[in-house]
Amino acid sequence: MLPVVALVGRPNVGKSTLFNVLTGTRDALVADLPGVTRDRHYGVCRRGEHPFAVIDTGGLSGEALDSMQAAAARQVRLAIAESAAVVLLTDARAGLLPQDRAILDELRRSGKPVLLAVNKTDGLDTDTALSEFAALGMARALPLATAHAHGVDALLDALRELLPSQEAAATVADDDAIRVALIGRPNVGKSTLINRLLGEERLVVSEIAGTTRDAIRVPLERDGQRYLLVDTAGVRRRARVDGGLEKLSVIKTLATIEQVQVAVLLLDAGEGITDQDLSLIGHVIGAGRALVIAANKWDGMDADARATCKRGLERRLDFVPWAEVVFISGLHGSGLRELMRAVRRAHASTTSELSASSLTRSLEQAVAAYQPPLVHGHVPKLRFAHPAGSTPPAIVIHGSRTAHIAAAYRKYLENFFRRRYKLVGTPLRLEFRDGENPYAGRKNVLTESQLRKRQRMIRHTRGHR
Repeated sequence: MLPVVALVGRPNVGKSTLFNVLTGTRDALVADLPGVTRDRHYGVCRRGEHPFAVIDTGGLSGEALDSMQAAAARQVRLAIAESAAVVLLTDARAGLLPQDRAILDELRRSGKPVLLAVNKTDGLDTDTALSEFAALGMARALPLATAHAHGVDALLDALRELLPSQEAAATVADDDAIRVALIGRPNVGKSTLINRLLGEERLVVSEIAGTTRDAIRVPLERDGQRYLLVDTAGVRRRARVDGGLEKLSVIKTLATIEQVQVAVLLLDAGEGITDQDLSLIGHVIGAGRALVIAANKWDGMDADARATCKRGLERRLDFVPWAEVVFISGLHGSGLRELMRAVRRAHASTTSELSASSLTRSLEQAVAAYQPPLVHGHVPKLRFAHPAGSTPPAIVIHGSRTAHIAAAYRKYLENFFRRRYKLVGTPLRLEFRDGENPYAGRKNVLTESQLRKRQRMIRHTRGHR
């Protein structure tokens, strides 16, 4: 396992910006507002010879806490307990505040090695900025300007002195992990579901809509299969999106769909499927990602409500008949085995590799069973097929007059291939191409012998008129 470094400090001191600099990503949501980060956000710093894990945490205010702040503070303390070293980030422009002293006292009680970093020193006299923090009694304070990545190398050198030996540390590749995004409207239970799958309070859960603001990646191993679950911010209708931070969260959610292999749309079974849910399904299909639909909060419904929900889903999801629908309870854990099985089937389908020979034989069987309809008195000819990629699977069909093939016949071919290769939970893209005439634009040049024969045929024809 990699050694873990937790980034801790007051709200809005630059922890998420430092996290992005260390990991070389833009995974952490950054905004000039306090309290943006609430959950633990993990990444790997690979700068230098010895990588280590980094945890971005929410800010500790040191003041009276509401339920949301208390939940975020618990996540910070879990990160501290898990870490091998802690970076206490402070703000040079705000100066030394009582909250900084309170946080440092708590870190000292934890017994973890602590490195003091003074951020936002750009444009300031460094010695003067650091002198104020000498009152904390730390042997060393490192100046930082995370917005410009200044001072990061010195921070890394100091961290490696605190971290344990990494000779046995090894990174585990995520190539074999199924990347799954949980998407949906606010307060449908995405974070609760991930906590239930993990068996721990990994993410902040609240009845307040919009608790999750960032895309939080969480590794999971279940039944011998590794997953990378991504909890995303809830997406509301555009007219109801309030403020720049929520807009950034929505953009992050839509970008996450592009990065995963399977999207699980979580909806509230009691409310049924809404127009916003259908819009999210459209984003998933447009991105070419596999889709599983999970109707959550199923345990609190009576028989009539369940029947009404099922009828509504059947009626409004007729345009994605290939998507599996699973009924679950993220709070109590019912239906989770069926959900993960559906995720595995969708992943296997979207990443399946098809061969040209098998596709051509299947195409011949489909045409033999049902010929394409006539086009201007002619039957379109479908000659052969070959794969054009995966995630999602795409098939290119070559033939003649393919531009005039009816939409119903295209749907027939798609369903035929789905049944033939057991493709569930994934879009399937068919592309038709007309075969080009290899002699188009080429003039047939006759030999001398052919010219003499042509002249004899002309004279012979004229002599019989």
